Amino acid sequence: MKILITGTAGFIGSHLSRKLLNNGYSVVGIDNVNNYYSVDLKKDRLKILLESKIKNYEIDLEDHNALMSVFEKENPDVVINLAAQAGVRYSLENPHAYITSNVNGFTSILEGCRHYGVNNLIYASSSSVYGANTTKPFSTSDNIDHPLSLYAATKKANELMAHTYSHLYNLPTTGLRFFTVYGPWGRPDMALFKFTKSIVNNEHIDVYNHGNMMRDFTYVDDIVEAITRLVDKPAESNSDWSGANPDPSSSKAPYKVYNIGNNSPVRLMEFIEAIENKLGKTAKKNFMNLQPGDVPETYANVDDLYNTIDFKPETKIQDGVNNFIDWYLEYYDIKL
Repeated sequence: MKILITGTAGFIGSHLSRKLLNNGYSVVGIDNVNNYYSVDLKKDRLKILLESKIKNYEIDLEDHNALMSVFEKENPDVVINLAAQAGVRYSLENPHAYITSNVNGFTSILEGCRHYGVNNLIYASSSSVYGANTTKPFSTSDNIDHPLSLYAATKKANELMAHTYSHLYNLPTTGLRFFTVYGPWGRPDMALFKFTKSIVNNEHIDVYNHGNMMRDFTYVDDIVEAITRLVDKPAESNSDWSGANPDPSSSKAPYKVYNIGNNSPVRLMEFIEAIENKLGKTAKKNFMNLQPGDVPETYANVDDLYNTIDFKPETKIQDGVNNFIDWYLEYYDIKL
């Protein structure tokens, strides 16, 4: 089975590519290695994959002709689309980047899957789609009509676009709503990376919503394990689905959406304490108001995921934080 992964130089994509290669799959990658954050970090992730003889195409998803050439040449059985313009706050400053990458790029992915007979499309959505919802835990059967950022809106758009292609062209599509992924090789714009860097350098950290945030932090290995188990489980039609009482997470078409979260939200202050415990240092904290576009709390219902793949994320926060910090200190050659 040949799997095409977009975002191979990214955080989740690099971990997933290594896992699938180790499991004996043929893996082809696409990543434009853009400068949203450290290009060196992306190249170092990619270097490990290239040493494993993965083939990576450095193109933009929105370059439709170039993407179709990859589909024609590689003819993948499964596509896992992880490439996207990420970040809630960045979407406030650079909205066009999100439309270009997350909407136009995803359209090209759907067209490639449609025209080249892909058997299973798995794509990254986000817990951000729950937006103004306050009922916890978040369920894929919930309405998601009130996103709080353009990033979230583009991820909801991806789910709607995927359903359209599932309906029109019988393309099996599976959307994965990731909940605050963290771990080794993580993104520098995310809290764990920023907090660790600042605490190591004796700098202040910005603690938003005065620390009254809760996140369903999900360790990257758990994310990767769930995706791997879904590779040979393409979405199927739900024969019980009714337009009179529609379930947003499934359809008469081969379409499905899952949450992938730890199902155990952690207070931001507890998360910071885990970092402090590992580093043996106390953070200097700037307590800030809630940022525009941020959601105060995330909490995933993962019953559907567990029922399908007999797995749910369970890595404890201190264990995951310890693994990240071990990687961080080694990668940057830091002695405490």
